[in-house]
Amino acid sequence: MKKRVLALAVGLLTVGFLAIQLVPYGRAHDNPPVTSEPQWDSPRTRELFFRACGDCHSNETRWPWYSNIAPISWLVQRDVDEGRAACNVSEWGQAEQNCGDSAETLAEGSMPPRSYVLLHPSARLDAAERDALIQGLLATFGGEDGEREGFSRR
Repeated sequence: MKKRVLALAVGLLTVGFLAIQLVPYGRAHDNPPVTSEPQWDSPRTRELFFRACGDCHSNETRWPWYSNIAPISWLVQRDVDEGRAACNVSEWGQAEQNCGDSAETLAEGSMPPRSYVLLHPSARLDAAERDALIQGLLATFGGEDGEREGFSRR
């Protein structure tokens, strides 16, 4: 009897897992064209930004294999959508960007998220890299209000 219940439960879970793969959200993986970028204070700031932040805050997202499997794909898509909506350095000057608090969120440790760093070890910044990126973000984006408007066409 227990084996039968277990087999039924595994079967239902398998069917459920396969069924959620039919949900279209989370697998579009579009990377719109890069139209402009901020005027970075240095190439190092840009490199560190793209290493730790670029997958969610630019149109140059690298979509890993697991971003095709629901329900993980839903979480990845949501993170990219929210990240691009908040601050997208690939569409600089075309829409209101709220990148001015980037240095603060990095200094607080809330970005990049731990779950992202766990799956993307290259996004892990040591103390010197974190400090360099914070200073570079302040120089590039300005303070909390993000008043700096300079951008360069790509």
